[in-house]
Amino acid sequence: MFFFLLNLALSDLGSICTTVPKAMHNSLWNTTTISYTECAAQIFLFVFFISAEFFLLTIMCYDRYVSICKPLHYGTLLGSRACAHMAAAAWASAFLTALMHTTNTFSLPLCHGNALGQFFCEIPQILKLSCSKSHLREIGISVFTTFLAFCCFVFMVFSYVQIFRAVLRIPSEQGRHKAFSTCLPHLAVLSLFLSTVTFSYLKSPSISSPSLDLALSLLYSVVPPTLNPLIYSLRNQELKAAVRRLMNGWFQKH
Repeated sequence: MFFFLLNLALSDLGSICTTVPKAMHNSLWNTTTISYTECAAQIFLFVFFISAEFFLLTIMCYDRYVSICKPLHYGTLLGSRACAHMAAAAWASAFLTALMHTTNTFSLPLCHGNALGQFFCEIPQILKLSCSKSHLREIGISVFTTFLAFCCFVFMVFSYVQIFRAVLRIPSEQGRHKAFSTCLPHLAVLSLFLSTVTFSYLKSPSISSPSLDLALSLLYSVVPPTLNPLIYSLRNQELKAAVRRLMNGWFQKH
């Protein structure tokens, strides 16, 4: 689990470093520009790290399933070599996904200006600048990516159904609590990631507006990577004790 958490932390750090530094630079220097090459690199890296995070969360779901439903086979099914292979597959799949989207997006002619209504380069914003019907290829790639993501989602749901069935069969309340505590951080991170991304990309066009698009992009690109380390760290007893002391001190002052 800690090996996969390390990979998840790297994907979170990568996605934050892809968008936030440039946005901070533009804000501090009062500029709103980004070069064509930087924009392409930003889209590639952002899609790469976001895709890697989703694939890693899927693998971590399998890790929780094996640890709770097949604990005696954990060492066999999730040995160090198997974990390395699965992590490598997640990063490789994310690289191919990012390469397909970036190559296709920047192969389109852009003829509707060069102004993006966003604080970072985003594929839907680039497609709005294109006047070519070739963007249907991007739709095709998006459909394939969505299908792959849906398969991962079905796998997650199936895994957690099996996990909850196994946990509810545990006779002791302490055992059930321990099993649930290993799953809740992953469920919280997964729910935060899926809800923000899904609402950002599948919202109705009728409720779309520049300010709402900006807020939603900030929500799914910055908030989950920022909160993920905190959510997983809350399993640490020393950190929880420090948070309690901080909250108690704040309430006493007020």
